[in-house]
Amino acid sequence: MLFRVDQESPVSLADQIAVQVRAAIASDDLAPGERLPPARELAKSLRVNMHTVLRAYQQLRDEGLIEMRQGRGAFVREDAGVTLLRVSELASQLVAEAKKLGMAPADVHGRIDRLLGGTA
Repeated sequence: MLFRVDQESPVSLADQIAVQVRAAIASDDLAPGERLPPARELAKSLRVNMHTVLRAYQQLRDEGLIEMRQGRGAFVREDAGVTLLRVSELASQLVAEAKKLGMAPADVHGRIDRLLGGTA
């Protein structure tokens, strides 16, 4: 997979990398279980700081799309795919809207639990 970043873009470099990984997962260019480029190598090829790549990988890990294995690198999670991407996208929109409205995290969690048929 070929990564590119635009140094002039208003979108952060880490976000640009994360977007490309998400798109590759959605299009099956990155398959479940596939290893992502090592952060150091990707940073060198993109001419960015290694921490920029690690920030992108951390964001993707927090979204549940990749997993980081100590000393072995970053891998696409086995359950990653279009469905998980869509749910992550919608969850991000929900969180942004809840923050904008000043909702407490506990209230958002409670509402989701009720919608999912939980006990909260």
